[in-house]
Amino acid sequence: MPSLRWQALGWQALALAAVALVIATFTKNASQHLAARHIATGFGFLQQAAPIPIGESLLSYTPSVSSYGRAIVIGILNTLKVSIPGCLLATLLGTLIGIARLSPIPLLARLAALYVETLRDLPLLLQLLFWYGVFQTLPAPRQSLKPFPGIFLSNRGLRLPALVWQSGFGVILLAACAGLVLALILARRTALSPHPARRFAAFLPIPLLPALAFAVLRPAVVIEWPALHGFNFHGGMMVSPEYAALATGLVLYTASYVAEIVRGGLMSVARGQWEAGAALGLSRAAALRLIVLPQALRLIIPPMTSQYLNLVKNSSLAVAIGYQDLVSIADTALNQTGQAIEGIGLIMAVYLTISLGISLAMNLYNARLARRTR
Repeated sequence: MPSLRWQALGWQALALAAVALVIATFTKNASQHLAARHIATGFGFLQQAAPIPIGESLLSYTPSVSSYGRAIVIGILNTLKVSIPGCLLATLLGTLIGIARLSPIPLLARLAALYVETLRDLPLLLQLLFWYGVFQTLPAPRQSLKPFPGIFLSNRGLRLPALVWQSGFGVILLAACAGLVLALILARRTALSPHPARRFAAFLPIPLLPALAFAVLRPAVVIEWPALHGFNFHGGMMVSPEYAALATGLVLYTASYVAEIVRGGLMSVARGQWEAGAALGLSRAAALRLIVLPQALRLIIPPMTSQYLNLVKNSSLAVAIGYQDLVSIADTALNQTGQAIEGIGLIMAVYLTISLGISLAMNLYNARLARRTR
């Protein structure tokens, strides 16, 4: 009815006006108090030199020379560096544990249940402190552990051989991605093939395409090996104890929730689907991969999105173990400049952008999955 429609619009306009009034009042009061204390406002401080020491960075950075803006960007990259691999590893580990909870082997199912119940009931911050303590108790560099040649594990972190990037590696990486996509397409088409050779051949593009690109471009392969000089290692690739502790804690903690999501999704599929797969001559693993899991994904994806968001937000606990992520660097910057509102606003904006990006990607995938399984 027209009257109800105008009434609804009126209430929405009133609510919008109330929100605008609250924002205006807050802005006015904040501006007056900042001016009274002679505190500058705005984001001009991002151009100033930042005397923040940053021990782990994907970009070049020099304290007291590089700007606060560059330091904030490094913090964002450090957050993504732990969040993206964390989501992938937590998904893989949680899926395996969730499947193990439904295993017909009682010992395996009980061990998986023990893992889930133990890690879900312990605070994440406590787990991060525990893993940080574990990595700090490793021997010094001179007595470092050497599980494999060229790999050193000590209280300074994990040192690995590093491949020096060459100009042709970008094309090889693109060829590897193309091979992975092509292999996934071929694997779907040959999944029900009775010939094992055809199912195996579907995955050949993964090594063949990058090998072909490498044979054509022939870039130089240079490996930088770590070596002990004095009291520390030089060369190679370093995984710091702070990063290792944060990544380990986030992955193990989130995987316990992912496992329950996967278990619930698999249990929602009728038992007759397993029996149908067995009647077709499929093994239990093949029935899970081809019949049960695709149906369970409709219930798994929405709560899985929440766990990805939680992992990204939980990465802000890195400040407790000394890993310099966005929160740590921004907090140091706002303490040095006194511009707390702008600093907190930047943190909120970055986390909001990352969360909205994850939600959008997962919702698009969920919508596509719903159309495909309708």
